[in-house]
Amino acid sequence: MSSISKSDIDKNFGKILRDFRIKNKLTQEQLSEKLGISLKYISRIENGNNGVKTQTLINYMNILGITPNTIFASFISNPELVKNIQISEKIACLSDEKKDFLNSILDLLETL
Repeated sequence: MSSISKSDIDKNFGKILRDFRIKNKLTQEQLSEKLGISLKYISRIENGNNGVKTQTLINYMNILGITPNTIFASFISNPELVKNIQISEKIACLSDEKKDFLNSILDLLETL
């Protein structure tokens, strides 16, 4: 497995965070207010020039609706984990009604 550089991680996180900010129709300034961090820091994160602190990353994820799989999927090479990510991505696309139904099936399977 090849080594992943901090720069690669920072750039990937920045792109994902920027894409989700735009998807949520927020400006950097609006997000800065919601996160309680400076506009300059958001710009540096989104451009991949700065790493993101864990607490800030979690706040980003909660505010913008980003799953951990979305953040880390491109760095995962373990086949079992890749399969789990693929399954969870398919589930994420389901309606709430279908998610509830699937959850009921999983509860039933656990009892077998």
